[in-house]
Amino acid sequence: MANKKREWKGVTGGSVFGQKAMKIMLAILDVRIGYGIVALIVPFYMLFAHKGYIAIYQYFRLRMGYSPVKAFCKTYMNHFVFGQTIIDRFAVYAGRKNFKVENPDGNLFLEQIESPRSCIIATSHVGNPELCGYLLSQRTKRINGLIFGGETSEVKKNRSVVLTANNVRLIPVSPDMSHLFIINQAFADGEILVVPCDRTFGSDKTVECDFIGGKADFPVGAFALAQQFDLPVLVMFVVKISTSTYRIHIRPIRVADDTDKHKRIEAMTRSFASNLEDIVKKYPEQWFNYYNFWKR
Repeated sequence: MANKKREWKGVTGGSVFGQKAMKIMLAILDVRIGYGIVALIVPFYMLFAHKGYIAIYQYFRLRMGYSPVKAFCKTYMNHFVFGQTIIDRFAVYAGRKNFKVENPDGNLFLEQIESPRSCIIATSHVGNPELCGYLLSQRTKRINGLIFGGETSEVKKNRSVVLTANNVRLIPVSPDMSHLFIINQAFADGEILVVPCDRTFGSDKTVECDFIGGKADFPVGAFALAQQFDLPVLVMFVVKISTSTYRIHIRPIRVADDTDKHKRIEAMTRSFASNLEDIVKKYPEQWFNYYNFWKR
């Protein structure tokens, strides 16, 4: 599993200069012009970032069962939509306010915001969950996002400006494990923790789950925390449904009450994997895991 960490770094591509130029461009131009540029760049990206291209092509070909031609077209669309989500993020950095968020399951989230208890929100690399933190603002309860890996100074600066204004704090995972103290304090203060749960990041604390016709390891960290602190868990997916509209899907994770804590953690992990499979099948072009996810 450590090889997967090296294959896909999970950070925004490009130099600081290029990212600053993108922000300036999107302050002036419509995002659809950016999309047009992405459409032209994607074939070159697929050619030179070959490992990511092969991984996504095999996902469409072997797991989704598409023909070679359809799998290739879907691979292009996957890269194109991923580029759009990056453009959308920088458009928000540039001050664009024309994005909308549909939240049909909003009551589930509001219940946690209004509750004095903490909760954990399990997310994935489907769609654009980060944009949700940029577009939605509330002052009732701070939301903490656990993040893995580094970003450029430009992305960090823009993230901080937008997220701090929306009562969101990012907690980088630290080699010295100091992030655990911040998490403990957040739970003591009744705050929300958001954790991506579809990548292992080299961790050996995983559960093997059935996932789209194969076996894959999913990390248990978020669900172990939920059991340790007796916290509810919601699964959240934020998908792009039009040029300017995103939709939030929120579902609770509920498992049978079992006296064995380890069995409860395994059941929650498998429930997350099942929810992820449902959303990936509904929006197959919006799952952005550019490495060999399944076990051989």
